[in-house]
Amino acid sequence: MARVLLYYAHPGHRHSQANRVMFRAARRIDGISALDLYARYPRHDIQIDAEQTLLRDHDIIVLQYPIFWYSSPSLVKEWLDLVLERGFAYGDGGNALQGKTLLLAVTAAGPEDAYSDTGYQGFPLRTFLTPMQQTARLCQMRFAPPYVLFSALEASATGEVDRHVTGYVRLLEALRDDRLDFQTAANHDVLTHATLPLKPEA
Repeated sequence: MARVLLYYAHPGHRHSQANRVMFRAARRIDGISALDLYARYPRHDIQIDAEQTLLRDHDIIVLQYPIFWYSSPSLVKEWLDLVLERGFAYGDGGNALQGKTLLLAVTAAGPEDAYSDTGYQGFPLRTFLTPMQQTARLCQMRFAPPYVLFSALEASATGEVDRHVTGYVRLLEALRDDRLDFQTAANHDVLTHATLPLKPEA
Protein backbone atom coordinates (compact mmCIF):
# COMPACT_ATOMS: atom_id res chain seq x y z
CA MET A 1 0.00 0.00 0.00
CA ALA A 2 1.15 3.52 -0.79
CA ARG A 3 1.21 6.15 1.93
CA VAL A 4 -1.05 9.01 0.77
CA LEU A 5 -0.91 12.50 2.27
CA LEU A 6 -3.77 14.85 1.38
CA TYR A 7 -3.50 18.58 1.99
CA TYR A 8 -6.77 20.50 1.73
CA ALA A 9 -6.72 24.28 1.42
CA HIS A 10 -9.86 26.41 1.19
CA PRO A 11 -9.95 29.82 2.93
CA GLY A 12 -13.75 29.87 2.66
CA HIS A 13 -14.27 26.30 3.85
CA ARG A 14 -17.66 26.88 5.48
CA HIS A 15 -19.03 28.37 2.24
CA SER A 16 -17.66 25.62 0.00
CA GLN A 17 -20.15 23.69 -2.09
CA ALA A 18 -17.79 21.00 -3.36
CA ASN A 19 -14.41 21.01 -1.64
CA ARG A 20 -15.88 20.71 1.85
CA VAL A 21 -17.79 17.57 0.86
CA MET A 22 -14.76 16.15 -0.90
CA PHE A 23 -12.55 16.65 2.15
CA ARG A 24 -15.14 15.20 4.52
CA ALA A 25 -15.30 12.04 2.39
CA ALA A 26 -11.50 11.84 2.13
CA ARG A 27 -11.09 11.97 5.91
CA ARG A 28 -13.20 8.83 6.26
CA ILE A 29 -10.91 6.71 4.09
CA ASP A 30 -8.66 4.33 5.99
CA GLY A 31 -4.97 4.78 5.30
CA ILE A 32 -5.22 8.37 4.02
CA SER A 33 -3.57 11.17 6.02
CA ALA A 34 -5.90 14.12 5.40
CA LEU A 35 -4.97 17.58 6.73
CA ASP A 36 -6.73 20.94 6.47
CA LEU A 37 -4.00 23.54 5.92
CA TYR A 38 -6.13 26.54 6.93
CA ALA A 39 -7.24 24.81 10.13
CA ARG A 40 -3.69 23.69 10.81
CA TYR A 41 -2.15 27.13 10.21
CA PRO A 42 -4.80 29.83 10.75
CA ARG A 43 -2.05 32.42 11.23
CA HIS A 44 0.10 31.01 8.41
CA ASP A 45 2.80 30.04 10.93
CA ILE A 46 3.89 26.99 8.97
CA GLN A 47 6.06 24.53 10.88
CA ILE A 48 8.64 23.64 8.27
CA ASP A 49 10.29 20.71 10.05
CA ALA A 50 6.95 19.04 10.80
CA GLU A 51 5.79 19.44 7.20
CA GLN A 52 9.03 18.09 5.79
CA THR A 53 8.76 15.05 8.06
CA LEU A 54 5.25 14.40 6.77
CA LEU A 55 6.46 14.63 3.19
CA ARG A 56 9.32 12.23 3.86
CA ASP A 57 6.91 9.74 5.45
CA HIS A 58 4.48 9.56 2.50
CA ASP A 59 4.69 8.35 -1.09
CA ILE A 60 1.91 10.32 -2.74
CA ILE A 61 1.03 13.96 -2.07
CA VAL A 62 -2.42 15.24 -3.01
CA LEU A 63 -3.13 18.98 -2.96
CA GLN A 64 -6.86 19.76 -2.95
CA TYR A 65 -8.02 23.32 -3.46
CA PRO A 66 -10.29 25.61 -5.51
CA ILE A 67 -8.66 27.56 -8.30
CA PHE A 68 -8.59 31.25 -7.34
CA TRP A 69 -7.61 33.75 -10.03
CA TYR A 70 -5.92 31.02 -12.08
CA SER A 71 -3.78 29.92 -9.15
CA SER A 72 -3.96 28.28 -5.73
CA PRO A 73 -5.13 29.88 -2.47
CA SER A 74 -2.39 31.94 -0.87
CA LEU A 75 -1.59 29.47 1.93
CA VAL A 76 -0.70 26.79 -0.63
CA LYS A 77 1.83 29.12 -2.23
CA GLU A 78 3.29 30.06 1.15
CA TRP A 79 3.49 26.38 2.12
CA LEU A 80 5.37 25.62 -1.10
CA ASP A 81 7.71 28.60 -0.62
CA LEU A 82 8.66 27.61 2.91
CA VAL A 83 8.53 23.81 2.98
CA LEU A 84 10.12 22.92 -0.36
CA GLU A 85 13.50 24.31 0.64
CA ARG A 86 16.71 24.06 -1.30
CA GLY A 87 18.63 21.12 0.09
CA PHE A 88 15.38 19.36 0.95
CA ALA A 89 13.26 19.33 -2.19
CA TYR A 90 15.77 20.46 -4.83
CA GLY A 91 19.35 21.58 -5.29
CA ASP A 92 22.42 19.98 -3.76
CA GLY A 93 21.28 17.14 -1.52
CA GLY A 94 17.64 18.03 -2.10
CA ASN A 95 16.25 14.66 -3.04
CA ALA A 96 13.73 14.07 -0.23
CA LEU A 97 10.82 14.03 -2.70
CA GLN A 98 12.53 12.10 -5.47
CA GLY A 99 10.27 9.35 -6.86
CA LYS A 100 7.17 10.53 -5.02
CA THR A 101 3.95 11.53 -6.81
CA LEU A 102 2.13 14.87 -6.78
CA LEU A 103 -1.54 14.96 -7.75
CA LEU A 104 -3.82 18.01 -7.68
CA ALA A 105 -7.53 17.79 -6.94
CA VAL A 106 -8.94 21.13 -8.01
CA THR A 107 -12.28 22.75 -8.64
CA ALA A 108 -12.95 25.41 -11.27
CA ALA A 109 -15.94 27.71 -11.45
CA GLY A 110 -16.00 27.77 -15.25
CA PRO A 111 -17.27 24.98 -17.52
CA GLU A 112 -14.82 22.64 -19.19
CA ASP A 113 -15.20 24.25 -22.63
CA ALA A 114 -14.15 27.61 -21.16
CA TYR A 115 -10.66 26.19 -20.60
CA SER A 116 -9.43 25.95 -24.18
CA ASP A 117 -7.71 28.10 -26.80
CA THR A 118 -11.13 29.15 -28.06
CA GLY A 119 -12.93 29.31 -24.69
CA TYR A 120 -13.32 32.47 -22.67
CA GLN A 121 -10.45 31.54 -20.33
CA GLY A 122 -8.15 31.47 -23.35
CA PHE A 123 -6.05 28.47 -22.30
CA PRO A 124 -6.49 24.83 -21.28
CA LEU A 125 -6.72 24.30 -17.53
CA ARG A 126 -3.38 22.49 -17.52
CA THR A 127 -1.71 25.72 -18.66
CA PHE A 128 -2.73 27.40 -15.40
CA LEU A 129 -1.28 24.45 -13.47
CA THR A 130 2.10 24.60 -15.19
CA PRO A 131 3.87 26.07 -12.12
CA MET A 132 2.76 23.06 -10.07
CA GLN A 133 3.89 20.67 -12.78
CA GLN A 134 7.29 22.34 -12.95
CA THR A 135 7.52 22.29 -9.15
CA ALA A 136 7.05 18.52 -9.24
CA ARG A 137 9.63 18.23 -12.01
CA LEU A 138 12.22 20.26 -10.11
CA CYS A 139 11.61 18.11 -7.03
CA GLN A 140 12.03 14.94 -9.14
CA MET A 141 8.42 13.92 -8.54
CA ARG A 142 5.90 12.37 -10.90
CA PHE A 143 3.12 14.84 -11.76
CA ALA A 144 -0.15 13.00 -12.29
CA PRO A 145 -3.01 14.51 -14.32
CA PRO A 146 -5.20 16.59 -11.99
CA TYR A 147 -8.60 15.43 -10.80
CA VAL A 148 -10.93 18.26 -11.77
CA LEU A 149 -14.48 19.40 -11.13
CA PHE A 150 -15.58 22.00 -13.69
CA SER A 151 -18.63 24.26 -13.20
CA ALA A 152 -18.16 23.78 -9.48
CA LEU A 153 -20.61 26.50 -8.43
CA GLU A 154 -23.50 24.77 -10.22
CA ALA A 155 -22.40 21.22 -9.49
CA SER A 156 -24.50 20.75 -6.34
CA ALA A 157 -27.72 21.57 -8.17
CA THR A 158 -26.96 19.17 -11.01
CA GLY A 159 -25.86 16.27 -8.82
CA GLU A 160 -22.35 16.46 -10.20
CA VAL A 161 -20.81 17.04 -6.77
CA ASP A 162 -22.06 13.64 -5.59
CA ARG A 163 -20.62 11.91 -8.64
CA HIS A 164 -17.37 13.83 -8.27
CA VAL A 165 -17.01 12.93 -4.59
CA THR A 166 -17.70 9.26 -5.33
CA GLY A 167 -14.96 9.40 -7.97
CA TYR A 168 -12.64 11.18 -5.54
CA VAL A 169 -13.00 8.40 -3.00
CA ARG A 170 -12.31 5.82 -5.72
CA LEU A 171 -9.24 7.80 -6.80
CA LEU A 172 -7.80 8.11 -3.30
CA GLU A 173 -8.41 4.44 -2.59
CA ALA A 174 -6.76 3.54 -5.90
CA LEU A 175 -3.73 5.68 -5.03
CA ARG A 176 -3.50 3.98 -1.65
CA ASP A 177 -3.86 0.50 -3.15
CA ASP A 178 -1.61 1.11 -6.19
CA ARG A 179 -4.56 0.65 -8.55
CA LEU A 180 -4.38 3.92 -10.50
CA ASP A 181 -3.01 3.21 -13.97
CA PHE A 182 -0.58 6.10 -14.25
CA GLN A 183 0.49 5.12 -17.76
CA THR A 184 -3.07 5.36 -19.07
CA ALA A 185 -3.76 8.44 -16.94
CA ALA A 186 -0.88 10.22 -18.65
CA ASN A 187 -2.95 10.19 -21.87
CA HIS A 188 -5.46 12.55 -20.25
CA ASP A 189 -4.97 16.28 -19.64
CA VAL A 190 -7.27 16.02 -16.63
CA LEU A 191 -9.10 13.25 -14.80
CA THR A 192 -12.77 13.24 -13.84
CA HIS A 193 -15.02 10.72 -12.14
CA ALA A 194 -15.84 9.36 -15.61
CA THR A 195 -12.23 8.94 -16.80
CA LEU A 196 -10.43 7.29 -13.89
CA PRO A 197 -8.12 4.61 -15.32
CA LEU A 198 -8.08 1.94 -12.61
CA LYS A 199 -6.30 -1.38 -12.62
CA PRO A 200 -8.48 -4.45 -11.93
CA GLU A 201 -8.78 -5.42 -8.30
CA ALA A 202 -6.61 -8.36 -7.34
